[in-house]
Amino acid sequence: MSDWLALTVIIVATCGVVLFAVVLRQRRAGADDDPSQTPDVIEYMTMMLGVVYAIVLGLAIAGVWEARGEAEEWVRQEAQALHEMDERADVFPPDVRDAIRADIHAYVSHATGEEWTVLRDEGSLTEEGDRLLDALRATVTGREPETVREVESYQGLVDQAAAVDEARAGRLSSAEPTMPVEVWIGLLTGAVVVVGMIFALQIQRSARELALAGLFSAMIAFLLFLVWHFDAPYARAISDATEPFAAFFPGIAGSS
Repeated sequence: MSDWLALTVIIVATCGVVLFAVVLRQRRAGADDDPSQTPDVIEYMTMMLGVVYAIVLGLAIAGVWEARGEAEEWVRQEAQALHEMDERADVFPPDVRDAIRADIHAYVSHATGEEWTVLRDEGSLTEEGDRLLDALRATVTGREPETVREVESYQGLVDQAAAVDEARAGRLSSAEPTMPVEVWIGLLTGAVVVVGMIFALQIQRSARELALAGLFSAMIAFLLFLVWHFDAPYARAISDATEPFAAFFPGIAGSS
């Protein structure tokens, strides 16, 4: 089942439960049940709870959206640094240049293939990826530069290798969920409380009130789904997170 199909089922089920509860409550209401007698303090508290919950939910969405942007940026920086290394290697003798580029291509192929699957499903990196990066660094530092151009490119290669390592660590940290369990408990509990306050207002069975109750419940379910969707950038929020690698290394990214 796709995420969006799951969202549709959740929204329909939420609206169904709320509408069923409203109808059931009205059928069981006694003859002395008068909605106009709802205390003003309940209406005020309902409004305040809705406002506070909307603020918290908005902050949660902003937080996971920012985390999504950071995840994309780490991937872009890693791909950019590897591309710079690939270009700077051109000044070295053919054997050294080809060895550096072979290590870069092997790392890109693994990082966007097997390792990306592990990152997406388990939120971790592979030992093979670490080994390939170490091998790339060893190849870069294994030969002393001999000309002025090689000296300039050598330092650039070392700096870019460090940038790859940093971006790789950032990519790993971005794979972890942004929202801790405690926040999720608060969000779900708040949703139940806010929707439950509809019944405290003694909502009636008119088409207008039932439609508003259903739409309100559907909106909360949709916003919670957005938080969950963006909470795992590589697994759900980004359609093709390896696109920067594919742009710089066409035919190599994702080939492992």
